[in-house]
Amino acid sequence: MMRRVYRPTKPWHAAGNFRLAAFASLLILAVFILLLKNKGKPDTSFGLPKLKWNSFRSSVEFHPSLEFMNGTDVIWQIPDSPKAVLFLAHGCSGRAVNFWDRSPSCPNCVGLPEERLIVLNALARKFAVLTVSSTGICWSFGKEKDRVKGIIKWFIGENKLEKLPVMALGASSGGYFVSVLAKDMRFSAITLMIAEGKFGNMDIPADYPPTLFVHMPKDQRRMKMIGEYMEALKKKGIPVAEIKCMEFPLTPDLLSDRIPGLDQTVSFKLFELFRDKGFMDDNGYMKNDGRAIPWKEAIEGTDLLSDKNEWANHIQEEMNLAFAYHEMTSLQSEQIFKWFESHMT
Repeated sequence: MMRRVYRPTKPWHAAGNFRLAAFASLLILAVFILLLKNKGKPDTSFGLPKLKWNSFRSSVEFHPSLEFMNGTDVIWQIPDSPKAVLFLAHGCSGRAVNFWDRSPSCPNCVGLPEERLIVLNALARKFAVLTVSSTGICWSFGKEKDRVKGIIKWFIGENKLEKLPVMALGASSGGYFVSVLAKDMRFSAITLMIAEGKFGNMDIPADYPPTLFVHMPKDQRRMKMIGEYMEALKKKGIPVAEIKCMEFPLTPDLLSDRIPGLDQTVSFKLFELFRDKGFMDDNGYMKNDGRAIPWKEAIEGTDLLSDKNEWANHIQEEMNLAFAYHEMTSLQSEQIFKWFESHMT
């Protein structure tokens, strides 16, 4: 008996190729739709916003006001129709001038890359920004706390901002300072950056403000303490959250993207120099931060920087940031300001 065998009109591999082509077409279409959806949004690099130093040029500019008050520098700027007040506290060896670009209204301002981008983010979101210099290298917690408290109250009253929520962000020593200041001032929310705060030395009140910790897990000791303090705050019913900032590799255009006035050619040559000197591994990750690497000595005798001292702190800050152990960061500004905005009412 002869059996009837079914034979497909097309070979199996042809059908498979058809299905593969159809899948590829759908994938291309999905990518195209995603690109259209994300048009106009910031580029991302290693999961982080790739904001350039001039990202806010069309929407906001620096024109700060300055005052020497109670023995210290006070610098601020208020956007049109402000919706909140933000006090910023620098770290050790920092100054209020680090947050603002040099301009006719602030000829001694420095504009460090991360500090200035935090201010620009704040102004773009309609935050009135207030910066104050510590009277010493780092912040102290006695008379200085009362002095800054008085400056913030003066600033709010002088500019008729009493109805607005008040926030605070402090980095390193400034983070410790903000954590203590928040016990006496009615902040709507605070952010402590690369600082665990002084919670081990204070009785935390029930009305302590919602607290966001922005830290770098490579500093394991600090990360452990932040975890303990987050639990202590939670037990008091205080909202807490954290943002972990991870290391990322250097790229040839990182420095020119982040530092105003540093051109791409110099950025590329510095990248090559750092690579040739073994300051980074084969994947571009820093082997140590800018404080520990002898990069300034490495550029001696080169024509890379006309004024090494002018750029030293700017370059070192970005190297520190890439290493991600202890540095102020603007890369997480989107999450930080969403945290502030979620606690405005």
